[in-house]
Amino acid sequence: MIRLFDTNEIREIIELEGLWDFAIVGQAQIEEQNEDRHDYKYRLPVPGCWEMHPDLLTYRGKGVYRKFIEVEEKTHLRFVFKGVSHTASIVWDGKKLAEHYNAYTAFSVAILDVEPGRHELQVYVDNSFNELSSLHIPNDYYTYGGIIRPVVMEQISDVYMERIQFTPIFEHVKWEADIQVMIRNVSSEARTLHLKIKLANLELDLSEVTVDSDSHVIVNRRFSCPGVGTWSNNNPELYMCKVQLCEYGQSEPMDDLIERVGFRTVTTSNSRIQLNGEDIILKGFNRHEDHPMVGAAFPLSLMVADLDLIQDMGANCVRTSHYPNDERFLDLCDERGIFVWEENHARGLSLEQMMHPKFDEQCEAVNREMVEQHVNHPSIMIWGVLNECASNTEEGRLIYKQQLEQIRNMDASRPLTFASHHRAEEICFDLVDIVSVNLYPGWYGDEDPGELCDQARGWADVAGGAGKPMIMSEFGGDGYYGHRDPSRVKGTEERQADIIEANLAAYISRPFISGMLIWQFCDCRVTEGAGFLMSRAMTQNSKGIVDRYRRPKLAYSVVKAYFDK
Repeated sequence: MIRLFDTNEIREIIELEGLWDFAIVGQAQIEEQNEDRHDYKYRLPVPGCWEMHPDLLTYRGKGVYRKFIEVEEKTHLRFVFKGVSHTASIVWDGKKLAEHYNAYTAFSVAILDVEPGRHELQVYVDNSFNELSSLHIPNDYYTYGGIIRPVVMEQISDVYMERIQFTPIFEHVKWEADIQVMIRNVSSEARTLHLKIKLANLELDLSEVTVDSDSHVIVNRRFSCPGVGTWSNNNPELYMCKVQLCEYGQSEPMDDLIERVGFRTVTTSNSRIQLNGEDIILKGFNRHEDHPMVGAAFPLSLMVADLDLIQDMGANCVRTSHYPNDERFLDLCDERGIFVWEENHARGLSLEQMMHPKFDEQCEAVNREMVEQHVNHPSIMIWGVLNECASNTEEGRLIYKQQLEQIRNMDASRPLTFASHHRAEEICFDLVDIVSVNLYPGWYGDEDPGELCDQARGWADVAGGAGKPMIMSEFGGDGYYGHRDPSRVKGTEERQADIIEANLAAYISRPFISGMLIWQFCDCRVTEGAGFLMSRAMTQNSKGIVDRYRRPKLAYSVVKAYFDK
């Protein structure tokens, strides 16, 4: 399943789910792209992670997927890859067409004037850690290898729509919609077009627009939307925004694109977070896309199961730690009224790592792709960047400022934040709308959660966060599933439940706290490596309220008792 709704009614799209040929390849083979040297001994599922195969349980390196495409008549094809982990190279009939870095955002490749017949599509994938990667490093979660999210093949016309950006605006006691449509012309001639938009009870024809040959334009219009309902966690009302593209003077559309949207506002006033003008408190979890049976390639059924458990505990929020999530998971959050803090892919980087020559380029790309691809989800309340990076340094501050400004320029309708662990050394809270702190009282230290929380509020106020809402963005402790002991020593389910209860009791009682996000929803696999990674027993982070198989620990009932209040 590509999305939870149909994204097109006119454009022909085919999901390329199924078994693809797969081979392990060396660097020389990737550079030469010589199919005769590839031993396609495997048939692996797409979407899927290659670590799910018995021969590849810990394989970190390079591989190639192959699928043959049958074309009946001459056409333009566009392939959309929703997620390839971690670096992808796309080869069509032996010719390299594109590269993409980052496992957690989509990218597309258009192939023009494809002749009838049988064609070969190859996707070279590399999940190794190497000198060209600034973000993909050994970390406190596992980066799987493979085509981990859906692949879509589209038949496109000479002129087609790449994306829609919808922004709801509430002014003068009425709803308006700001709609941007990006149109691309791949033909050799300029084209004059017009757009038809259907949204809620509106049907609109836009004036003509000309797109030069081999270029694109962005059409931007703002409309009044009387009578629409408001999206909220209690009533997540959604609307289809349908856009059709026609040659000027023609009534039959040549292309279409559909997005699902909601009307709501997010503000930060009086040190609180508001949804549609009403104060809210975020109660929820940090969550990794990780499961022992599928790795990071979640089917819809497991996404639903995760959200069922999250809502059963009374939570209303998920933080996509530490990367953009699958669109279908966000679709589910839209439908269920679950708030989302989505963030870019950068976790725990030192200043030296942030000085990597590829860092700015790779962060700019993931930020841009995250916002462009997910901006229409009403469930996304907050954009986040650079979890636990060098925001305590002047050089790091310049980087935080640059990335926050990039996102704000793309979407000014949502507040921005980042999660800090620098305590009194933090110097970047003046750059954001919400201050967020990662603290682990009861686990990494013996501090009292309430006293530490009060201190954190003071540190934030001094660091430029005065008057801003505050989120306790990470807290928790390890609990190994099934390890129960009346001693309540560290690692037991009992001690984990005690830590979670002490933290929740402290945060719920403090009126300056606007959110509390437990680390974490489920246990997750981590990279086997040096440093702090060596302390992760069983090569996993075991702070989940449920284990990797989603079996509840004792802390489950504690969370439910507090979040259900």
